[in-house]
Amino acid sequence: MRTQVHEFSWPDRVVIGVIGLPGSRTFYLQVREGKQIVSIAMEKQQSALLAEKIDEILDQLITVEGNPFSIPMGTPVELVDNDPLEAVQEQFRTGAMSLGWDPTTAQIVIEAHPITDDDSEDDDDDDDDDESLHEDGANETEMLRVRMPVGTARAFAKRTREIVGAGRPACPLCGYPVDADGHICTLPEA
Repeated sequence: MRTQVHEFSWPDRVVIGVIGLPGSRTFYLQVREGKQIVSIAMEKQQSALLAEKIDEILDQLITVEGNPFSIPMGTPVELVDNDPLEAVQEQFRTGAMSLGWDPTTAQIVIEAHPITDDDSEDDDDDDDDDESLHEDGANETEMLRVRMPVGTARAFAKRTREIVGAGRPACPLCGYPVDADGHICTLPEA
C-alpha cells in the first residue's frame, strides 16, 4: 500500500479556519507552501485538542534546564494570522493525528491521517468498487505532515483557540450550546 505524503517542512501559512455559521461549521487545517495548498477537514474537538497539546509541548520545553531553543511564552505579534481560509478543496477528513517535537529543526510536527474504513460508519461490503485501488493493484492512502517553527506554532494555537471559542454560546444552566433560533434546556434531574 502506497502512502501519498503531503509534506510541508517550512510552510508559508498553517491555520485552522472554518466554513459555515456557528452550529454548522466545518473546521479545516489549511497549509500553504508556495503554490501548494492542502486543506483537511477536522472536528472541532480535534482542533481544540491540537491547540492545547501544542501549547503544552512548548510550555514543557521552556522549563527544560539548559534548553537551547528560544521558545516564546506568548504569540509573536508579527506571526498573528487572522485572514480567512484560502480556496478550500478538502483533501480528506481527519481521523488519527499525532503531534511531536523535532529537536534537530526546533519544530513542532503534526501528522494527520484520513478516517479509515474502520472508522467510518459506512457498511459498504462491495470491495470491488474501492476507488483508492490503482491499476497496479496497490491501495493508496494519504497523510499530511506539517513542521512548524515554535513562533508559528504559538500563533497557530492562539488562532485555533479563538476560532473554536467563536462558536455558539453555552447555556449557563445546562452547558449545552444555544442555537440562534432557541434552546430547550435539559437540566439534569436532582
